[in-house]
Amino acid sequence: MKMNHVGLMVGDMDKAVEFYTKALGLRIVMNNTKVQEERETAIGRMCIAVFGEGFKGFNIAHLVTTDGIGVEMFEMKDRQDRHHVDFTRLGIFHFCLQTDDFEGAIARTEQYGGKVRMDIMRYHPEDDSKPAKMVYLEDPFGNLFELYSHSYEETYATDYE
Repeated sequence: MKMNHVGLMVGDMDKAVEFYTKALGLRIVMNNTKVQEERETAIGRMCIAVFGEGFKGFNIAHLVTTDGIGVEMFEMKDRQDRHHVDFTRLGIFHFCLQTDDFEGAIARTEQYGGKVRMDIMRYHPEDDSKPAKMVYLEDPFGNLFELYSHSYEETYATDYE
């Protein structure tokens, strides 16, 4: 099994594309495209099956990380203004990106309307030979994401406190 893509609901597609490309370095595969509710095309029927009757249409864009994982973004016509994280609910609550430019990505996150939710943490602060760092951030719409300085396996291959 491989990860293919993650889907995000965003409040403003142009702002979302700008944030994910300029702040986080993703590449556009398909830019902002309108999708209408209709039954004449396969994509129209698929969207009704997923979103239900009356979804009224949306904007969609497809981006990709440097290692080929897709980020599919939806701006629904009817939507809330902001995502509110509720840690009492089941389901996915964040995704994680990895970068060699850890501090730069954090600065750009804030520059392009995102938010830093916590201080940068080291998994092994007592051992300078294990410099893995992480931080939780938000995009401009409240979607929570984690940023790693090292791969998942490098981070968890040894015990941490």
